Amino acid sequence: MDSTRHRRPTSDAAGDQGTADDDAELFWEQHYRTPRTWGTRVNPLLAETATPLDPGAALDLGCGAGGDAIWLAQRGWHVTAVDISTTAVERVRDRARDLGVAERVVTTQHDLGRSFPAGRFDLVTAQYFHTPLPLLRNRVLATAARALRPGGLLLIVDHGSTAPWSWNQDPDIHFPTPTETATELDLDPAHWSVLRADMPRRRATGPAGETATVIDNVLLVQLTAG
Repeated sequence: MDSTRHRRPTSDAAGDQGTADDDAELFWEQHYRTPRTWGTRVNPLLAETATPLDPGAALDLGCGAGGDAIWLAQRGWHVTAVDISTTAVERVRDRARDLGVAERVVTTQHDLGRSFPAGRFDLVTAQYFHTPLPLLRNRVLATAARALRPGGLLLIVDHGSTAPWSWNQDPDIHFPTPTETATELDLDPAHWSVLRADMPRRRATGPAGETATVIDNVLLVQLTAG
């Protein structure tokens, strides 16, 4: 899911910064006001990573339609689900209630470029944390790493290829590799360990039912010492 937080571009003019914030929120509000079922299923690499874990506190960055947050809650996790779109978080909250897991899902609207949810987490998931709008993504992800409890995991799954249904069909786009993302996070190896950094292929299904082989760039980081 590509529902993410959006960082306003650096500017000396407060009016310009405010306009960027408004544009980001409006973009994702329009996206999620359209009824859709896509994104209500768990992302497979999150399921693969979280299935063997004992449930704890999880943070879902850019929760979108809530597939990951609901899946985690159904397995006993207490989940904070955040998105820039008020419509998105309201729908996740309503769906959690309808599925009987409302007591384990807290939804909150955030522009992660400006603020970050309070708390410490055993798992932070950032699934396809991409946006066509300005965002200091690495700073958000580094903040997420610092929000882990000792032993906690940060799972970052990025696009590694362009799917036919992607909003970005630029043939020259560069997808940061897991190693590049880890380098940009600049985490102290005395405190964080990289448990996984690879680029698996899988068969994916798009919003209209079309299928394609895609590449995922996967980075799994663990806080080993507080």
